[in-house]
Amino acid sequence: MAFDIDNYAETSEGVGWEDLDFEIFRTDPLPENTLRSLRYMCDVEYHTVCYLRDLLVTPSHKERDVSAFMTMWNREEFWHGEALAAVLQMHGITVDFDELKASRLKLGWADKLGPLKQSLLGNIVGDDFVAVHMSWGAANEWSAVAAYRRLAALEAHPALSPLLKRIAQQETRHVAFYASQARARLEKSKMAQKLTRLALSKAWEPVGSSISEPAEVKHVMGHLFAGQDGVNEARRIDSNIAKLPGMDGLTIVESALRKRGIDLAA
Repeated sequence: MAFDIDNYAETSEGVGWEDLDFEIFRTDPLPENTLRSLRYMCDVEYHTVCYLRDLLVTPSHKERDVSAFMTMWNREEFWHGEALAAVLQMHGITVDFDELKASRLKLGWADKLGPLKQSLLGNIVGDDFVAVHMSWGAANEWSAVAAYRRLAALEAHPALSPLLKRIAQQETRHVAFYASQARARLEKSKMAQKLTRLALSKAWEPVGSSISEPAEVKHVMGHLFAGQDGVNEARRIDSNIAKLPGMDGLTIVESALRKRGIDLAA
């Protein structure tokens, strides 16, 4: 079934949390390892604008549906960041934008050549770049849905879990767009399949790896995906990716976890 971009744009809205009793965090606060994972997730959501910056100079922005989706996607991810920041604030953790900017500078995201490099690469590859972008986005969004649902289940907190489930539900619409676009484009081009398989197998890393210290990436991946339930979830993501045309046999998520020494149950 084709993704209805017009309906998506018309119904896009911020994730709501006003009806959730955040005051309960004062009497039932979250443990340190959960707060650490939430801060990582918050930073990733707020960082979406930087990914959008680079992608707007590639062939992706020339596609009407892709351009429209990316605009709304950026807004929704920012709203997710605001919701997570509100939870962190209840625990005395302030997400400071100057700090985020400093972190981006440290990691090279202020490099003015970044968009130029993306543009050159995208235009050299041509339309097949869009297939890579859509497939990469699908892998990231499947991972995001799994991460939010896993943390909601692990914590089972009366205020946090409903919020995370709402965010995950919005992320499923992102999955639907990316996956439907990826399938359609991969089916049309064997070259797109080869480029996408190469990119995912050689360059894909867990969401947030490029903006976080390795210790933080390992903590979050271990927190969410260690143990039998966690590895089952990781394999479910890989199974979804492997169903894309030309991607059979890929296990990029499980491989990334093993690379980081995460204790997998099986």
